[in-house]
Amino acid sequence: MKTDGPFYQRDRTWHPPALSRDYKTSVSRSPKYPLISLETTVSETTGPVFGHGDIAASDNDLLTNYAASGESPIGERIILHGQVLDENRRPVPDTLLELWQANAGGRYRHKKDTYLAPVDPNFGGCGRTLTDANGYYCFRTVKPGAYPWRNWINSWRPAHIHLSIFGTAFAQRLITQLYFEGDPLIDKCPIVQTIPDEKARAQLVARLDLNATIPLDAIAYRFDIVLRGRRSTLFENRQEGN
Repeated sequence: MKTDGPFYQRDRTWHPPALSRDYKTSVSRSPKYPLISLETTVSETTGPVFGHGDIAASDNDLLTNYAASGESPIGERIILHGQVLDENRRPVPDTLLELWQANAGGRYRHKKDTYLAPVDPNFGGCGRTLTDANGYYCFRTVKPGAYPWRNWINSWRPAHIHLSIFGTAFAQRLITQLYFEGDPLIDKCPIVQTIPDEKARAQLVARLDLNATIPLDAIAYRFDIVLRGRRSTLFENRQEGN
């Protein structure tokens, strides 16, 4: 499979505008001048390359990778899995995925997170993995909780997980968030609502996958990631990144 060369042009009507006044911090972070289009360089289209030697066996298991021996995190145990695909729906193997999230109470393990929910001593909230030959990835974790944020007086972020995905080149790095099927807060979130197309918003929702659920253990959700093209997974409220 050819892995270098020019990429498909981004369809900017498919992506959220950088400025969305209901998402208050976008007012100060959005560009004030027209964007400049630049040709990609050779270094941007020929790397990076990751190897399995860079990933520990437990890096994709957030139920164990931070927990004390014999302990486990508090919360709903879930499996998050899917495929990474290119713009032509072909699997993208050996792709590095990094994941970070809040714990089951909605709090991040970060010194600047002051939400009153407790820190879980057995949950680090981050992991990583490489896709296999079929572009497949899998994480074990707990379902994150919703948390309040200072947008409007009563704004709450839906339960979500952050993902960073490297494609076949530095220019293909995608940073995004996924949500969970059936969460009523998704339609009320100002960040989600910056995406103008309903079908595009739906592509950020991980679907319940009972076929992959492990009985008496963990519920599974499937989330496929598409790099570039009309069906690409979105990077919320940014113009760069996919």
